[in-house]
Parts: sequence; structure tokens; C-alpha cells
Amino acid sequence: MEHTGIGSLLKQQDFPDSFKFYLKQQHHNFADEITVLQALVRPRLKIAIVTETWPPEVNGVAHSLLHLSQGLQKQGHKILLIRPEQRSTVASFVPNKECLVKAQTIPRYPTLQFGLPQMQKVNQALEEFMPDVVHIVTEGPLGLALLHAAKAKNIPISSGFHSPFQDFSRFFDLAFLVKPIQTYLRWFHNNTALTCVPSHDTEKALRDFGVTCPLTVVGRGVDVEHFKPELRSERLRQKWGAQPDTRVLLYVGRLSPEKEIPLIIQTYKQMQAAGQAVKLVIVGDGPQRQELLALAADSNIIFTGNLYATELATVYASCDVFVFASQVETFGNVVLEAMASGLPVIAYDYAAAHLYVKHHYMGWLAPLGDQHGFCQFIQQLPNNKTLQHMGRQACQLAAQIGWDHPVKQFEHALYRVARESVMHT
Repeated sequence: MEHTGIGSLLKQQDFPDSFKFYLKQQHHNFADEITVLQALVRPRLKIAIVTETWPPEVNGVAHSLLHLSQGLQKQGHKILLIRPEQRSTVASFVPNKECLVKAQTIPRYPTLQFGLPQMQKVNQALEEFMPDVVHIVTEGPLGLALLHAAKAKNIPISSGFHSPFQDFSRFFDLAFLVKPIQTYLRWFHNNTALTCVPSHDTEKALRDFGVTCPLTVVGRGVDVEHFKPELRSERLRQKWGAQPDTRVLLYVGRLSPEKEIPLIIQTYKQMQAAGQAVKLVIVGDGPQRQELLALAADSNIIFTGNLYATELATVYASCDVFVFASQVETFGNVVLEAMASGLPVIAYDYAAAHLYVKHHYMGWLAPLGDQHGFCQFIQQLPNNKTLQHMGRQACQLAAQIGWDHPVKQFEHALYRVARESVMHT
């Protein structure tokens, strides 16, 4: 059947006769022949990616989008990147074309910004690039502008859902905005041909508040060449004041109310008061920084601020357990980064932790909403030898989770949107 498929494909495609003759002589590995032919005939897309967050901003959306964009470009697709202006750029990715709009800082999130809807500028970029599909990553003013612009030009549109803003609002005394935000998000995504979500948990959440457009899971990966246990630094641990038997707890992420970091700090202080040999390292920045510093007074907690590249990877590898109290994640990239660095994970049983952390073997998972159970797992930590054994198991699993598969999932989603648009014209 494989041989027949190759013959049929050869007849359908305008390959040189010499190439057809070569393939017909190679009967020993038909699977490889099919792979080669599929790569040759696979159409390359022109993709406009619209996002209001991009590295060097530190968050899971920006980090994931960078890897997905790099992967698409390696597959031969051309990318127009539409985003707000930033003070610095990322050297590891150069889009085929870029459209930068004016930026405005997000209230209460001074490290994040949204893009102003400069319609003339984005329309000109779309007309010059002529994309096959527009993928809108964020639902802010810039995303809304591109939704209208793409529809006006009959360009197929896909979207991504990455941040549960409707859940964030209750942590900022804005619970009255939950329903209006849900209504807007429902309208926004239902006006796209397809929405990409990072997990089945997020897929269910969108369905629950009325999103009816097609949904597809585009997972996340981790760079195991970057995050690895070999970067563990005893010198850094000594600088933190950690002894050989000290269990160093780590949190990485935004310092923001929805991450529920005070719960980690309070549990850590209880362990200190009970005489346990523990240390807590908190990596990141955000609107709750000053409040957390005050809460952590006289407890010798290490606040590093935002860290990048090797410095961040070294901190991961130099700790003993990763603690993550957030209950509003769409995925949680930091969980995979911690596992790749050789750390067991304490988290709630959903999103990335549910997918990858095996309870009692690679960490501990508390049911969503069970803060008492979450804190108990932290308070009852075993010794470092046991933690290191669990961390090795977590690392072995993480080694199998690269970015290749998520890139293919994303590519297939974009093909689907572009193909269905052609079929309906």
C-alpha cells in the first residue's frame, strides 16, 4: 500500500524524471520516501502573528510564542510579526516582516504592555505581506484591531487563548468584571475560525463559558539543552546560606495576586518556626513585589527579581523542589522547566502538572481548591536524597518533551484554517 501511495503521489506532482527514477529504485524504506515527498509537497504558509506580549517580557505566553514562531520558520513558513514596540529585541528570532505599533503599559502590570490599534499601519502591513492566515495570540486592543482588519480583507483568522483574564479579575478586587470579560472573550473567539488552547483543561473552561468555535490543543515543550540538572551550583547554594541538608524551595513566575505566593511564604515561615532546615527562593517580578517583601520580612527569603537565560537555568538546577500555588493557569511552562532541571514539583492537579507530574514519584499534586493539602505536601518534604531521586524521574520524563510536537500541532491548526477558508470561497 505504501508503494502504491508513492506511485500515485509521483503521478500527481510535477517532479523531475530523474527524481522519480531514483525513488522507484529505492524499495528498501518506503516510510522515508513518503516523509521526503511530504516535505517537498507541503505548502508553506505566510502567517501574520499578532501578539501584545513578546520576549524579553517574562511570561509563559511570550516564551511559548517565541519557540512556536522559531519552529514554524524552520519549517519554511514566512512570518509577519505584529506587536507593540519594545526597548530591546530578541536576537534568536528575526521575522520575515515586522509591524511595530505604539505601546501602552497595562495598569497594575508595569512590566507588561498592550498595543495601540494603529489601523492604517496594520492594514498596510497586511496588504504588503498578504498572509494566508492571521493568528491572534492576545485579545487586547491590538488583537481586536487585527480581528476587524483581517475580516475586512477576508483573511482567515485563528486565535490563541493563553491567559484566563476572567479568573485574574477576582484577585484585583475586580470581580464585577468577570461576566463582561467572559462575554467579550466568548464573542472574540467565536469570531475566529479556530482557537488554539494549551491544554484540555483550558478547552473545557472555554466550552463552559460558551465558546463554540472549533478548539484544538497546541501543547508546550521545554528546551532540555537549556534547562538541565548539570547547571547545579554549590557556590550559589552557599551564597543563599543553604547547608548540604537544607531543602531549597523555588518559585518562578510573576509576583502577582493570582499566583497565590503568600500561601507559599506563610507555609515556609511555619516550617522555619518548627526548626526545619529550609530556604525559599522567589524568582520574578510584578505588582505584588512590595507586599511580598513585607510579608517575608525577617525570614531570609531570597528575592532575585527577573532572571534570564543561563542565570535562570542555574537557579532552577540549584534548588531542591519547585512549589507552584497558582490555580488559574492555562498551562504553566515553569512546571516543565523545573522538571527538566531535575526538580520534583508541588502543584495543583491540573494543567501542566496534571499532564506530566506523576504523584508521589515526580512530586505531589493537590486537588484544585485544597490549599490545606497543598501546604501539607510542602511541610512534609522528605530529605534531599529522596527529592533528588524524584527529580531525576521528573527530568527523564521532561527529556521526552521537546518543542517539535507543539510546532507540528500549531502548523496543522494553521493549515486547517487556511484550507477551510479556501473550501468556503
